[in-house]
Amino acid sequence: MSNTSAQELANDTVLQTSWRDYYEITKPRVVALLVLTALVGMCLSVPGAIPWQLLIPAMLGIGMLSSAAAAINHICDERIDSIMGRTHHRPIPNGRLTTKNAITFAALLAILGFAMLYSLVNPLTAWLTLAGLVGYGFIYTMYLKRATPQNITIGGLAGAIPPLLGWTAMTNEIHPNALLLVLLIFTWTPPHFWALAIHRKDDYAKVNIPMLPVTHGVNFTKTQILLYTILLFIVGLLPYLVGMSNWLYLVGAVVLNLGFFVYAWKLKFNADENTAMDTFKFSIIHLMALFIVLLLDHYLLPIH
Repeated sequence: MSNTSAQELANDTVLQTSWRDYYEITKPRVVALLVLTALVGMCLSVPGAIPWQLLIPAMLGIGMLSSAAAAINHICDERIDSIMGRTHHRPIPNGRLTTKNAITFAALLAILGFAMLYSLVNPLTAWLTLAGLVGYGFIYTMYLKRATPQNITIGGLAGAIPPLLGWTAMTNEIHPNALLLVLLIFTWTPPHFWALAIHRKDDYAKVNIPMLPVTHGVNFTKTQILLYTILLFIVGLLPYLVGMSNWLYLVGAVVLNLGFFVYAWKLKFNADENTAMDTFKFSIIHLMALFIVLLLDHYLLPIH
């Protein structure tokens, strides 16, 4: 192989690695779930087809600002990420991506996403999405996460607003049904995250982050998870009870919420070393499936 070819190969490798590092700090799987819930909010807000002229910029703008918030989380957590076993390999603490470049990248995403929403969708959606970025990227990450064991309960509101963003993108109004979708995710977030926090309790204790299992113990946290799954079951009935959805959603919500409750029950009373992580993984499937069922119900059984 010639020197020129070797140099080109090296450059390609660097480019590929750099691209993957930028991609990783956007937390693509988390953002994909957020964008899915935003899409469901869009679909439920209108009786017919969604106009693509709003759909495309709304999805891109919400995705960009959500990705920027995730990148800010990586930037602010560089020190604790370098200590925790789960996160020490991330691009910034690992040295593959500089903090300066990460800040520039996050700022560009935020500016482009906000501009797209403001100019091509509507100002209300742009400002609400920016508020979500501030709530998660700064208020939760920089303050609440380090200040109180109820950090995820309070900060979870920022991660719960994508359905509202989708709804306002189509209608330019804050509708009670959109707030009900927000309430669903808001209620889902504590048992979802606390299951992971139980699994990673020692990591959080090592970096003095006051997650509930660290401050109040694992058993107390398991009780809270169980109680929240009961609350989630009740909240999950509301879209049907207020006439927002039909029987297909009702059946799906009952099955999925019972499944979450079963995992929480096992975690509380009959846990093994994998139960907390299994509960966390199921909670992700639960939310994704719940919103897909909402979507199917909306189009297969439209409410007149």
